[in-house]
Amino acid sequence: MIEAENIHKSYNSLHVLKGVNLHIPNGEIVSIVGASGAGKTTLLQILGTLENPDRQQNSSLTVNGVDVYSLNPKELARFRNENVGFIFQFHQLLPEFTALENVCIPAYIRGTSKDVAEKRAKELLGFLGLLKRADHKPSEMSGGEQQRVAVARSLINNPGVIFADEPSGNLDSESAENLHKLFFELREEFGQTFVIVTHNEELADMADRKLTMVDGKII
Repeated sequence: MIEAENIHKSYNSLHVLKGVNLHIPNGEIVSIVGASGAGKTTLLQILGTLENPDRQQNSSLTVNGVDVYSLNPKELARFRNENVGFIFQFHQLLPEFTALENVCIPAYIRGTSKDVAEKRAKELLGFLGLLKRADHKPSEMSGGEQQRVAVARSLINNPGVIFADEPSGNLDSESAENLHKLFFELREEFGQTFVIVTHNEELADMADRKLTMVDGKII
């Protein structure tokens, strides 16, 4: 599913990632932990194609069988939309849209018809226990509900891999626990691979594999 070799990233003179190697097979749930500044979020953004790594002679990144480095910007944007889902600490829902509309946005970008997109969105909201909230705007939902809407949005295009960056960091303990359990239910139901950056040790320990980053490397 994900093959990363010798991934480097610098911001001016700051060398954030220092030759990361990573293999994540299909269907695995992997957590990435480490102190602030270790490079976790930068790595997640590069794996999810939101950031470009520094080009090294012997570096490579393959996601879902596709050589990411070989794609031009337009191809990369399409690949990201169709193959990758994102869940952030702050749900990033658009406040002027309903839950249903927020979930549908990636499908509309892909070119999916309104009827097909809404049908799939309602299926996901139903699976997540939110169908009665479909016509509510984010301000009318709790933090846990908003985050579950964001989860539904990440799943709308049936991506092979979900990247989550501190997904429960802005939730109360009960909502966080429910979200953690949900990731495993989703893996069983839809077969996605999950890569989760977290400071939550409980969530990290639940994963199939826990990776620790120190000073820009996985140890």
